[in-house]
Amino acid sequence: MSDSVDILFEDTDILVVDKPAGMYVHPSPGHETGTLSDALVEHCPALASVGSRERPGVVHRLDADTSGVMVFAKTQRAYLKLREAFESHSQVKKTYLAVLHGAPKTKTGRLETTIGRKPWDPKRMAVDVPDGKRAVTHWMVLGKQGPIALVEFRIETGRTHQIRVHAAHLGHPIAGDSLYGDAAKDRHLRMRPKRTLLHAVELSFPHPVTGKTVTFAAEPPEDILYAN
Repeated sequence: MSDSVDILFEDTDILVVDKPAGMYVHPSPGHETGTLSDALVEHCPALASVGSRERPGVVHRLDADTSGVMVFAKTQRAYLKLREAFESHSQVKKTYLAVLHGAPKTKTGRLETTIGRKPWDPKRMAVDVPDGKRAVTHWMVLGKQGPIALVEFRIETGRTHQIRVHAAHLGHPIAGDSLYGDAAKDRHLRMRPKRTLLHAVELSFPHPVTGKTVTFAAEPPEDILYAN
């Protein structure tokens, strides 16, 4: 298995990994090889027959730039139960850390909007667009240093680019975000971000066989902790 992927936990049903930034979760146009699912199939060949051929074992995703904790299913039984849990949102808790340009006015808060694809730009998501789906994000400002802030996000829903879109909607985009960020502010940081500074720090979900809630965490990388 690729040395760039850390396994946090493994049993007969699930694989929990710390996804590195810059790695795609599964093959896509222009990124057919070298993906996280490729590395996990190499480690566990049975994974290739779980879920779909294009996305073996994949029950949720992180953007290529986003680092942090992810779970994969090793059996079809686990895959179906995990998909059900992640799609219902009610039993899954996702917590992220992000480096923002500035901080929201309140230390903690909750934002609820709809999120959907922009009709004129399908690569980008936006709030309050036609056919958007409900998206709920909670935040807590953990600290500020100069022009940036370290903020914890917890999401009740799992919409595409949800935290990135909501951070920009709050007026404080994530540093290094090429789609929703502020390139001019990125250039003025002491260490210019090489990626979207977003990290999935903790994930809780019901184990697909035991039903017991399990929680896994991935230590934030240096570019999250020492950005400025």
